Amino acid sequence: MEELTHFRQTLPSWKTFREMPPRAKREFRWGMFFISPWIIGFLAFTLIPMVATLVFTFLNLRITDGVLNPVTFVGLENYKTMVDDSQTWASLWITIKFGLMALPIGIFLPLLLALLMNNPNVKGQNFFRSMFYMPYIIPFVAAVYIWGGMLNAETGWINQALRALGVANPPGWTNDTFWVYPAYILMGIWGIGNAMLIMLAGLQGVPTELYDAAKVDGAGVWATFWNVTFPMISPVVFYNLVLSVVGLFQYFLVPLVVNAGTGRPGGATLFYNVILYKTFFTYQNMSYGATLAWLLFVVIMIVTFFLFYTAKYWVYYAGGGRS
Repeated sequence: MEELTHFRQTLPSWKTFREMPPRAKREFRWGMFFISPWIIGFLAFTLIPMVATLVFTFLNLRITDGVLNPVTFVGLENYKTMVDDSQTWASLWITIKFGLMALPIGIFLPLLLALLMNNPNVKGQNFFRSMFYMPYIIPFVAAVYIWGGMLNAETGWINQALRALGVANPPGWTNDTFWVYPAYILMGIWGIGNAMLIMLAGLQGVPTELYDAAKVDGAGVWATFWNVTFPMISPVVFYNLVLSVVGLFQYFLVPLVVNAGTGRPGGATLFYNVILYKTFFTYQNMSYGATLAWLLFVVIMIVTFFLFYTAKYWVYYAGGGRS
């Protein structure tokens, strides 16, 4: 907030712009000209749609009603409907529950792979880095279809391999309420190459003299990692943590493709964004869909602020201080 306040104070007002010398005015005009595509795009595709969806939450706007039916102002009616809708809160809890399972794996597994790839004793590091990253560049929908076939309870080769090994009743994976979340997490693990490379870049930025000092002090492997490595890469871990949390709250594509957005088995895959998608594009209720979207925005904002608040206790930066 301090940086944002300082940035706002540095922006020229109309009075300071008039008092600028001709050369400064010319540079300012050219600067605004070159960033105008971004400004136009931000206004057209981000700010104005956000304001429009906020306005929709106070209206009764349904595409199915047709263009001839007038849009009416309903006040807080959409918010009351959302609060009374048990399915909304059940889907939000499903999203949070899945996130609590997937988040630790999505953070610690890339870190573990990065530590392994950063070990000088590992041969063929460039090859393995490429192999771990390659699945990330495959279109995600195609990857989900591939995994859906692999995890098919009847014809998938994973269950066929388990039967060949003597497992009489292999998991039902996406058709079983107990195994559906591990199946989704398994699909997500396949694309952790990007997070691994980010972690690896952070590890390679740790000064080697810190490791030398730790070795002289007699620190072991764990003590070196906890007191040297982790503090130095904590900004990178925090960056991945924030992105992962936001991504998990927006989790949508896998249940839509694998389970057709039906919520099966037993409603276990009826994630919040699936409800949001159905409200917008199946039921075409723009007002109630916008209300659900703003609830998700508020939840993500609160969780993100909480993460930034807690960061001051464990995230360290180059200056030696905490965030």
